[in-house]
Amino acid sequence: MSQTLYTAAIDYYQAGQLDKAASHLQQCLQSNPKHADSLHLLGIVYYQSNQLVKAVASIKQALVIEPRNINFLNNYGLTLKANGALEDALTAYQQALLLSPKDLDVQLNIANLMMELRRFEEAAGYYRRLLRAYKPYQTEHQQIRDALSHALSQLGNQAASLGNHRQAEASFAEAIQFNDQDSNLFYNLANAERELGKTKQAAQHFETAIKLNPTDADTHNNLGNVQRELGLLDKAIVSYEHALVLNPNLHHAKVHLIHQKQHTCDWAGLTAEIQSVKAWVKANPTAQVSPFAFLAMPNTTPQEQLACANNWIENRFKPLIAMQATLAFEQSQTTTKKLKIGYLSADFRLHPLAFLITELIELHDRSAFEVIGYSFGTHDHSKERNRLEKAFDQFNDIRQLSEIDAAKKINADGIDILVDLTGFTQTSRSGIMALRPATIHMSWLGFAGTMGYTAKEKSLFDYLLTDAYITPATEAEHYAEKLAYLPCYQPNDRKRPISKRPARAACHLPEGAFVFCSFNQSFKITPEIFSAWLRILKATPNSVLWLLACNATATKNLISIAAAQDIMPERIIFAPRVAIADHLARHCHADLFLDTQPYNAHTTCSDALWMDVPVLTIEGNTFASRVAGSLLKAVDLAELIMPSMEAYEAKAIAYASNPDLLDETTDKLITNKADSILFNTPAFTAALEAVYQQIWDSETKV
Repeated sequence: MSQTLYTAAIDYYQAGQLDKAASHLQQCLQSNPKHADSLHLLGIVYYQSNQLVKAVASIKQALVIEPRNINFLNNYGLTLKANGALEDALTAYQQALLLSPKDLDVQLNIANLMMELRRFEEAAGYYRRLLRAYKPYQTEHQQIRDALSHALSQLGNQAASLGNHRQAEASFAEAIQFNDQDSNLFYNLANAERELGKTKQAAQHFETAIKLNPTDADTHNNLGNVQRELGLLDKAIVSYEHALVLNPNLHHAKVHLIHQKQHTCDWAGLTAEIQSVKAWVKANPTAQVSPFAFLAMPNTTPQEQLACANNWIENRFKPLIAMQATLAFEQSQTTTKKLKIGYLSADFRLHPLAFLITELIELHDRSAFEVIGYSFGTHDHSKERNRLEKAFDQFNDIRQLSEIDAAKKINADGIDILVDLTGFTQTSRSGIMALRPATIHMSWLGFAGTMGYTAKEKSLFDYLLTDAYITPATEAEHYAEKLAYLPCYQPNDRKRPISKRPARAACHLPEGAFVFCSFNQSFKITPEIFSAWLRILKATPNSVLWLLACNATATKNLISIAAAQDIMPERIIFAPRVAIADHLARHCHADLFLDTQPYNAHTTCSDALWMDVPVLTIEGNTFASRVAGSLLKAVDLAELIMPSMEAYEAKAIAYASNPDLLDETTDKLITNKADSILFNTPAFTAALEAVYQQIWDSETKV
């Protein structure tokens, strides 16, 4: 009787008549409650009828009778999974696999469940095994290839979100082996390569992604990013413009486009575009607005810059900030040992940073401090890199480490105070700071503004090293960090290499002309400041303007703008990029350095002052716009800090018209420089160490 009912139930089930199948199975079980096959099939019928609780209970009863039945275990896992009991489902599948290690269906179910549990690496392992097993069967083979590609893609995404770009690169590259027609895989691979400094490879893979999907705006935008980093600014601008045609609301593409137009001195429509970006910062926190690009946009306020940084952290660092509690780093509180100071940077190489901090690192008091370097930038094998490596007590190249592994390394080294010298600049790895590997975190030199926070208890930085001129105490509310005051913001290396003085003709400078110079990058030149320079040139006929040749488009645009104001091309001279020793040496032919606004000369200001060239600046209201003023105050030349553009122009004209006035200022610079904290590196180092010690003592008091 039971067998007849069971056979009829199977027929009804196969015919899709689930109600009749269930009725026959229930009758069968009334006569034989331990008929395991009926309990199992009834569970399947309940499952297909969406009666999930009954499905689980029925198959569970079947397993009580036949606990080693592979089919029962597999379907038990299926019903548990449908009920949302994922871990219980995994246990059921694993029991089945123990009984039948070569069962492909069970392996596939485990792999798929691992994906739902976001255990991507384990899922990929199962899919790889299945791929080998399914090799003779082409249909299944392709399904598994696709599944493995998807698992590897998810594994790559997970790794990238935690800053493990090397693992992300490997995962996406392997995924492409199984699916080379998915544009997203090439896009993500290129993103990982860019993070690893493999810019040319990234460009190639972005281009492949575009061939597969020409209408993806993000891919065009990111291709623009790597083209920019390769120095292909004109191509980058085209890529950003293409991205915005495809998606006019792609905020980060608009920000990149504005910044690159600033680099090329293409100012058409700039004011309106910047206003729209400022509106995004205020009203659309999810808009990707680069804090560094925002600093250079005219008329942004300290309040807006803080909001921009806060938004950036919220958008970029949430996964890493969430890892803080998981990692739970132990942090030192002892005061009975040397303080361990860690310096983190992308620029321990031939870079302006090296000419600021190298001597300071050498001069740190080793009786009270241990100084450790962490480099995540290019190893350029330069003399500057070699000197820096020797300057630290320990020097670590952490390029190959993920953010998490780098943070673990820093914490294991017992760093008390970790100082980030890069901030939100192009090669930023401030995600390391989001993991809080050290007791105290500081931001200094790399980024001229606040680094922001998501919440005070989750800030990346505790302190911003600054001075009282750049960030007066009255402005503290506009900074996420506590302000730690140095006597002067910027240190300097007195051992800067300087070449032999070049001939004036070799610099293409006319004999007898007054030379105004500005060796800032072209993105710092605004329409307002350039107009002021042209008015100064008009008022001083026997003068020239000496600028840094940053890119051919900027050179062309500036000459064209000047010509429209009746300033002949020969009056604007562009200095090619040369070695730092040669660059410093050619300052001897400059009479007055004209600063930019709102992003001042920083290292370039120190270079000019070191080479006895007075610097004329305008006092701004943001961090980046007050650095030159800070340096001038440090050499007691506050009279060169102008309150307005009108005063700036008048002062420049006065200097060009009155050689005695200029000589007096230059002589004062030469005299003051010798004792200035700006160039007295031992005194600066001692002052910095005092700040470190004071902060440590105040923060670690019980």
